[in-house]
Amino acid sequence: MMMKFSVNDIRAQFPILQTKIGKYPLVYFDNGATSQKPQVVIDCINQYYSAENANIHRGVHHLSQVSTTNYENARKTIQAYLNAEKSEEIIFTKGTTDGINLIAQSFGRMLKAGDEILITEMEHHSNIVPWQMVAQERGLVVKYIPMNEAGELKLEGLDDLLTDRTKIVSLTHVSNALGTINPIEKIIEAAHQKGAKVVIDAAQSLQHFKVDVQALDCDFMVFSGHKIFGPTGVGILYGKEDLLNAMPPYQGGGDMIKTVSMKETTYNDLPHKFEAGTPNIVGGIGLGKAIEWLSSLDLEAIQAHENDLLAYATTALEAIPNLKIYGTAAQKSSTISFLIEGTHPYDIGTLLNQQGIAVRTGHHCTQPIMDFFEIPGTIRASFSFYNTHGEIDQFINALKKALAMLS
Repeated sequence: MMMKFSVNDIRAQFPILQTKIGKYPLVYFDNGATSQKPQVVIDCINQYYSAENANIHRGVHHLSQVSTTNYENARKTIQAYLNAEKSEEIIFTKGTTDGINLIAQSFGRMLKAGDEILITEMEHHSNIVPWQMVAQERGLVVKYIPMNEAGELKLEGLDDLLTDRTKIVSLTHVSNALGTINPIEKIIEAAHQKGAKVVIDAAQSLQHFKVDVQALDCDFMVFSGHKIFGPTGVGILYGKEDLLNAMPPYQGGGDMIKTVSMKETTYNDLPHKFEAGTPNIVGGIGLGKAIEWLSSLDLEAIQAHENDLLAYATTALEAIPNLKIYGTAAQKSSTISFLIEGTHPYDIGTLLNQQGIAVRTGHHCTQPIMDFFEIPGTIRASFSFYNTHGEIDQFINALKKALAMLS
């Protein structure tokens, strides 16, 4: 049953939001780095370690069977949330970075010298470095889609960038540094016309709005549990069944095999082929609980609330003299990056922290974006649906006090 959205009711489910930083109430605006966890997820983790802890897939005893059932049910919950066709298309990973590395090292082994990989100028380092590594190993060519001053991709040259040699297009759905929502539908269609496969980095999108992998027709999608109200150290790789079957395993070990002899090994079926070793069992179960909880909410109301927060904060920040926002795309998610002339981001972040405000400062693992704007980094405020107008008011007041102190 879908629950009616109430920000006060939502906030009551997150115990950490009652924290004080010194004498100030915590205002948590670092959701782009990690989200906070609702009590149902915390309880789920406690329940596992208190009453269910056992290794999975191997044991005939009661605890192993309970843990296995709960872990595989979590996979099915995530399948339903993404609208994947089969649960076998859902691979548990350590997170977004691990998922992209898996694709780069596995799918990448099927590529040959001269084949091309297309990424964008606004990618997180985790969607740049793995492709550079496999390109160096196999003689591949990495190209990128440039962006404009608003932080939007310049797609007018996309047809020229996509060639018959393009094998993979890998891009972020939502920029972690700028908040830009990329038109991935258009890019997926164009890539498929050239026979290329598409990887979507959904680390910054799934917690803000619904994503349907079958409707998008993306070939792969990756995300991290800790950014979508689940535990750290767990994530998901979605891949189309035929592609995953064609790809060689990324790692060898237990559970990803059918038979092993001193002469040869035969590999397990999906999804286990890509899940070597004992997994983060409680992480998978906790992520399933987080997705189940999120699915019970009114996601359209959540998106509307976050859009309202973004507009409200943007207007308030634009009223501050000498403040510049980086990332002014027409389609944005709830992230604002900015600088104030004559100040250093770290100094602002430190003074905000002293007033209970948690923001992120630095390059946000997107150095090419900072190079594009010729800046060392930004101050980033990133919102979730448990944030409020009142918290934004506290943030703006604290920012003005910080500026007064620095002047």
